[in-house]
Amino acid sequence: MVINWENLRRAAQRALPGFAFDYVDGGADDEQTLRHNREVFARWMFKPAVLKDASRRSLQTSLANDSLAAPLLVAPTGYNGMLRYQADLMLARAAAQNGIGYIQSTVSTASLEESAAVSQGPRWFQLYVLKDRQVTASLIERAQTAGCSALVVSVDAVHFGNRERDKSHYRRPLKLSVKALADVASHPGWVWRTLRPAGMPGFGNLRPYLPAEYQRGLNAATYFAQQMDPTLNWETLRWVRELWSGPLYIKGIMTEQDALIARQLGFDGIVLSNHGGRQLDGTFSPMQVLAAIRAAVGPDFSILIDSGFRRGTDVVKALALGANAVLLGRPLLYAVAAGGEALVNATLQSMIAEIDRTLAQLGCSSPRDLHPGLVHDINGVSQQNWRN
Repeated sequence: MVINWENLRRAAQRALPGFAFDYVDGGADDEQTLRHNREVFARWMFKPAVLKDASRRSLQTSLANDSLAAPLLVAPTGYNGMLRYQADLMLARAAAQNGIGYIQSTVSTASLEESAAVSQGPRWFQLYVLKDRQVTASLIERAQTAGCSALVVSVDAVHFGNRERDKSHYRRPLKLSVKALADVASHPGWVWRTLRPAGMPGFGNLRPYLPAEYQRGLNAATYFAQQMDPTLNWETLRWVRELWSGPLYIKGIMTEQDALIARQLGFDGIVLSNHGGRQLDGTFSPMQVLAAIRAAVGPDFSILIDSGFRRGTDVVKALALGANAVLLGRPLLYAVAAGGEALVNATLQSMIAEIDRTLAQLGCSSPRDLHPGLVHDINGVSQQNWRN
């Protein structure tokens, strides 16, 4: 039974050895942004409309070329095989079963082809642009062949964040400390669920391109980090646009100027994100720039958002301020770590029910009825009605 996200977090903490849990749960440096991402939602309080008939409701949402049962997508997250064997496939199936989108990461443990084989739901692909342009082009081609309906290019992880919580478990790069190894030994359930079926996981999408000695485990992660293209710029994204014929989103946008450039260059939408607090510490939550960016780009440009979303009320606040949909990350990772696919399903059902209940309590019949007037900024900042 899913009570709330904090229950899921505690269950995942019990299920995982410390190094694996902190990989999912932690952020960069002092984790200011990680904490801020949660605290920011208290800035907006609801102003519910009453005496409105909201007895019949629909969360149906059109996004790119897909029809979603709710304005949600599973966020792209990497190396989920460290949480549970075939975790990526569990997330893909659960998303399909609940009628929402699934965005597969470049560095997922499962491959694009494996996910396509188990899910008939809306699937998107998140792309990291690599130094080797042939590899990048091959990944784009494989995503199209695998039936992905949209491409999401991440632009905020060219230089990896300093994740000190992760580092605390290692005596030197790639080598767990004695204490961390003892902690692994104290979690035989994790070893059985995660390592016993196939050993240390690797990166399914990168398997065709990696040298043999970098196929699995932390070696694969190190090699991948070396392949990130530090010269990524708007010209690179124009090149990606030429290769991808479907809807194309840019993930990691945090300023009005970048949002306007994305629209001017013909991209289909953006994802407001600070990478869940895992990159530049001390960064604003995307929620604090959402309304201004919506006002800048107008009502007809797709804005998705992630970073810190845990409850249906969080999602509804973002929709009211101008987002088209929300990407869910950590809650679903806690769920897959603690209880596998069944718990991911239950978590999504709970989240969708909470969104639906919040709409009803606001007197709304669908996400289209939401607007800034239904939330009050306790900091006193006025919100423009972006639907006008």
